Amino acid sequence: MFDLERWQEIFETLSKNKLRTFLTGLSVASGIFILVILLGFSEGIANGVRSQFEQDATNKISVWTGVTTKGYKGLNPGRYIQLKNSTFDAVENAYTDYFDYRTKDYMIWGGTVTYKNETGNYRVRGTMPDNQFIENADMGSGRFISQSDIDESKKVAVIGNKVKTDLFKGEDPINQNIQVFGMNFKVIGVFYDPGGDREEGQVYIPVSTAQKVFNAGENIRNMAFTVKMADNFDDAVAMSNAIALGVEQKIKDIHTVAPDDVSAVRVHNTLEEAQKIYSLIATIKAVFWFVGIGTIIAGIVGVGNIMLIIVKERTKEIGIRKALGALPMSIVAMILQEAVFVTMFSGLFGLIFGLGLLELVGPQIESDFIKYPQVDFNIALTTVFLLVFAGALAGFIPAYRAAMIKPIDALRDE
Repeated sequence: MFDLERWQEIFETLSKNKLRTFLTGLSVASGIFILVILLGFSEGIANGVRSQFEQDATNKISVWTGVTTKGYKGLNPGRYIQLKNSTFDAVENAYTDYFDYRTKDYMIWGGTVTYKNETGNYRVRGTMPDNQFIENADMGSGRFISQSDIDESKKVAVIGNKVKTDLFKGEDPINQNIQVFGMNFKVIGVFYDPGGDREEGQVYIPVSTAQKVFNAGENIRNMAFTVKMADNFDDAVAMSNAIALGVEQKIKDIHTVAPDDVSAVRVHNTLEEAQKIYSLIATIKAVFWFVGIGTIIAGIVGVGNIMLIIVKERTKEIGIRKALGALPMSIVAMILQEAVFVTMFSGLFGLIFGLGLLELVGPQIESDFIKYPQVDFNIALTTVFLLVFAGALAGFIPAYRAAMIKPIDALRDE
């Protein structure tokens, strides 16, 4: 049952030690505040990194090539390794059971695209249907490239939202014709991409069409695959690494490249990168927790110290209470209530102030690597309750000492 008189007595007792109580409460409140802010920003960092990975599939293996730097089997260094349709087919056939999606690309970096009187330079990519899922492209309207578009080498195009905004000026682009280097392509879809304008400033066409209209023959620029995910993340990373190494070796065998030539064939495994980044995030969170908890412990030590001082100053009062028949447990409860009051009030103040600051400042932060800093309210509230429990423990030693004071010794205290 709530005892108003008892809490008034506690408040009056703490008021007699205004400066000490204030400094102790400030230490506890600042500990919770710092912990909330650190946890909020650690979550913001995690959100920012996740948003970067969401621009493409997390379990993606990308392949592109360069120039050989070493001679091998009688072939001189300095050869450019040109990927071809047959290279893609060989890799796909070798690992088809491990892939979810696959694509090959032939792209032009500075393609001139025109609609009526509007012209712009955009990346034009000949690609395959699975690229929609590999790039996490969301269809705003229309459809993506289909297999029949590739089989028939149709002159159709899927444009990014930036291309639509630049060229169409509010018009519906679906079924309209655009000119790519003067060649007509019918727009069949508009896509959005988590990567923003950089990714949405592209025009997708069927890869077979790109190879024909740009005289590429069987050549392709790069290829990409997504690996089927295992239930265990570490197992998925291990499998992805093994497949990435196998794909690299397969391409080197096809194009007669030295096994240790790192420049000729390059394979990038985003799942391995994701594991490194997520491990780093976990480390950052652990460091933030360590700093925040260290600050809270300093506050708890302060609570224990002020309780010792209060017990010392109230020695006579405690002696009189015991002389009048107060039980040791009632003395312990009296001191513990004062410790709990300080930690609870200060902890809730620090929690509310920290959460309020995150709500106010968080939406104003515009950074690619810090997004929506926030704290799970349940975690924060649990931390406060643990703080109150720790405050009670900190007050227990002074409370126990108070309970053990003999009335005659207490009454002699000056």
